Amino acid sequence: MPVASRPRGLTGSRAARWGALALVVRPLYIATELFVAAATTGGYSFLADSVSRLGETGCSPDHCSARHGLMNGSFVIFGLLLAGSAVALARRLGPWATGLLVVSGLSSMATGLTPQDQDATAHVIAATPLFIAQPAALVALAVLVRGEQPILSRLMLGGGVVTGAGAAAFILAGDEYTGLLERLALWPVLIALSAFGAAELRRQSRARAHAA
Repeated sequence: MPVASRPRGLTGSRAARWGALALVVRPLYIATELFVAAATTGGYSFLADSVSRLGETGCSPDHCSARHGLMNGSFVIFGLLLAGSAVALARRLGPWATGLLVVSGLSSMATGLTPQDQDATAHVIAATPLFIAQPAALVALAVLVRGEQPILSRLMLGGGVVTGAGAAAFILAGDEYTGLLERLALWPVLIALSAFGAAELRRQSRARAHAA
């Protein structure tokens, strides 16, 4: 008897569903930051202190991130989710958005593997692509869905503008509002991409229902 061929959905639409779901759950990263900061001693400030301080492995009387392993691990895990979701959704995203999101994910992973207090130069090199590629990816997604989902497109474009401005200010500004500006460059991307993932899941569900 002939062997049944493997369903295309196993490697195609199913992978795309997992990719969209990975985007939906990535805002959990924010909860990780809050959890790690809660155990950090030395008066950690979300307004003044960078995210990278939560991943510092050393301790001093002025600062100690007891859960630094979790913070650095989250950089790796959520970066892997981002890169993996981009690959899984590559046909939908197109080459530009896919490439930019893969770069962003790899940059996040590299950031987690190079804590700031271990090698500051390597940490900066690892993290910088994230601040450039993520805003550009949101703009690319805004263009992608402009015709079919104008509200989502505006959300992507607004997110790209906000995060791009936040990234520029974070790089150029002084230390007073480092934490606020860095999170302005990072957190809106999580929300915008989660919204895109949710919209993609709905689009996939409609396509399956139509095919049935």
